[in-house]
Formats: sequence, C-alpha cells, structure tokens
Amino acid sequence: MFKRILTGVIAFCFVLVPILFFADTVVLPIAVAVFSLIATYELLHCVGLHKNLWVSIPLYLVSAALPFGVRMMTLVTVFALPLSLCVILLYLLAVAVFSHGKADIQDVSTAFMLWLYTLLGFFGLIMVHDHIRGGEYLYLLAFLGAWVTDIFAYFTGMLLGRHKLIPDVSPKKTVEGAIGGVVFCTLSFVGFGLIYNNFWVADGGKTIPLVAMAIVGFLVSIVSQVGDLSLSLLKRKYGIKDFGKLFPGHGGVLDRFDSVLAVSIMLTVSFVVFTMLGL
Repeated sequence: MFKRILTGVIAFCFVLVPILFFADTVVLPIAVAVFSLIATYELLHCVGLHKNLWVSIPLYLVSAALPFGVRMMTLVTVFALPLSLCVILLYLLAVAVFSHGKADIQDVSTAFMLWLYTLLGFFGLIMVHDHIRGGEYLYLLAFLGAWVTDIFAYFTGMLLGRHKLIPDVSPKKTVEGAIGGVVFCTLSFVGFGLIYNNFWVADGGKTIPLVAMAIVGFLVSIVSQVGDLSLSLLKRKYGIKDFGKLFPGHGGVLDRFDSVLAVSIMLTVSFVVFTMLGL
C-alpha cells in the first residue's frame, strides 16, 4: 500500500501536474501520444501480438499521430478519423486471414477493440480541452470523475460493503461501494459546476446547468466502473495481474487510466451533445 501511495503522489506531482499546467502547449499532445503508445504496447502484449509487426506498427503509428491530429482538427480530420479506423479494421482482419495462424482472429479482434477504446479515450482528452467551450477546465473532469468514483467506491465498500457486485470479475467490489462511488462522483461534478460557473466563466460566457452536471456525473461514474471492470475481465481472461509495470504498485498505463479513458469518452459525447443543444 505504501508503494502504491508513494507512486501515486510522485506521478501526480511530477508527471500529471506539469502536463496539465502546460496543456495549452505541445506538451499535452506529446504526453498523450507517449501514453497512447505505451498503452498500445500493453494491450498487444496482453493478447500476444506485440511481436507481430504487421499488427503492431500500424497501431503504433496511429496512436502516436492522433493526438496531434486532434489538436489541428479540421472538417477533413473529422471525416478522416472514422474512415481510417474502418481501413485499419479491414487491414487487421486481412492480416488474421493471411497469417497462417500466427495472428489469431480472436486476439486480433480483442486487440482492435481495446486499442479503439484507448484511442478514443485519449482522443477525448484533447478533444474536450481544445474544441469544447470551457474545455481548458472541463477536461479535468475526466480525472476527477474516475478518481472520485474509485476512491469513494473503495472507502464506501470498505465501511458499508455487504453485497458483492460481480465476484467472478472483481471479488472485492461491492454494490454499496459502487453506489457510494456514483453518489460522490455526482456531488463532485455539481461542485465542479459551481466553481466553473462562479470563477471560470468568462464575461458574457455561458454557465453550465447544474442539473446537466449532475446527470453527467451520474453517467460518468457508472461508465468509470464499467471501464475498470471490463479491463479486469480482460486480465482474467488472459491470465495477467497487470498490463504493465510503469507505475509500481499500480501497474501500467491501462491499469492506471482504465477508468479515465472510459470517463473521457463519456465526457466527449456529453459535451458534444451540450454544444449541439446550445447549452
């Protein structure tokens, strides 16, 4: 536990804080590209495809390039992204077909699905920061939602937990813990909304309805826990404890950011919908 806490404090103070402080510069896309590359390696290693260059190299290239593409996003980029993903999917299926058993179709499909999950999660961080009104503050909700849910689900479960949530996936998680995570995440989003509306909205800017923030906080917490559990299920299937060893006591990028990626996707969808509705 001491190693886990120490790693968390060091990573927060000397990695995350500097990245967030310089988020308006090229530091953010560079950091996201690095984490995306590491996450891609971890997922390929998990399914046993990290040495298959026909599979790994295209995924590495897109993972490294996408953060910069999102920052420079144009109408062309918006249409190019889904088309590119379709091309990569077809390419990976072709690799599986012509690999003579060296790239199992189930492993290739799992790798693509997990890679798409990580890609969209990292995509969302820069998307919200760069292209959503107030995004220079709102993208922080990806971290707030994941960490508040995780922390309060843990303590609520430890204090009040009586009923197992999904014991065959995560034996220690409880229904009470999950509910506690949702409640406190929802409250934290409302609190964030109050701070945003009172201190961060520019003159003449629009405030965010607190009801909307509560709804997003509620949904984010559920998605956060699903993201955590889904990757736990994947680790059980492939018989590994952690995806990597980058963060001692925590595991790899996917272990540390599993919930953040899920929340980032949910936030991107929510704020794009808000923008379309004029909120």
